[in-house]
Amino acid sequence: MVMPLYDDNPFRLPHRPIVTWSLIGVNFLVFLLSGGQSGEAAYYFGLTPAALHGDVSLDGGVAPALTLVSYMFLHADIVHILSNMVFLWVFGDNVEEAMGRLRFLAFYLLCGIIGALAFFATDVHSRTPLIGASGAIAGVVVAYAMLRPCAKVTALVFGIPMRISAYWIIGVFVFMQFINLAAASASDVAYWCHVGGMAAALVLFPLMRLPGVVLFECIRAPKPPVVAEASVVPGPWSTR
Repeated sequence: MVMPLYDDNPFRLPHRPIVTWSLIGVNFLVFLLSGGQSGEAAYYFGLTPAALHGDVSLDGGVAPALTLVSYMFLHADIVHILSNMVFLWVFGDNVEEAMGRLRFLAFYLLCGIIGALAFFATDVHSRTPLIGASGAIAGVVVAYAMLRPCAKVTALVFGIPMRISAYWIIGVFVFMQFINLAAASASDVAYWCHVGGMAAALVLFPLMRLPGVVLFECIRAPKPPVVAEASVVPGPWSTR
């Protein structure tokens, strides 16, 4: 198990990541208001594929289309929310800096929505509600990999603190999502939602980044500088 703790530039960005901090705060607030368990809230605000497809009607729940957003602010338990929010805390600030606040918020929500639609497409008749911010955060993680793949990140690797390059941590994260896809239908974790969020980021981040933001900068081979050689013309002042 790999759990990131912090990267190599905490609190040193030119602008404070207000959106990232706000998203973390809202997620914890909703978690506390729901009593630390998604329970009944998952029924009313989680994404239920059968309801979105029109198979069933959930009395008292929000409109099925709205659950494409509301589901990502619900979490099953303390481990679920902490694991999601740690990833957002570590990787969200740099992505927000690269996109600007409003674009980052739109990016986060779109990754979550596309992740939910990927989950929905795998079983449109399912009556099991989808909850959690994992789809949106999977998009943020992939965007970070496109932005700062060589950044040093301190992480717990099987409980041992290690300082390693971001591409190793994110590579393991992405690899595990595909490995677990085979068990997605029988698992409590919606890996198709994660994959949908990652795919969304691959398309959206290059399009939504601010002008001048370079992708994969640290792994690009630097171009040698061009040096103009001045020709020296012998004259009466020159010596040989």
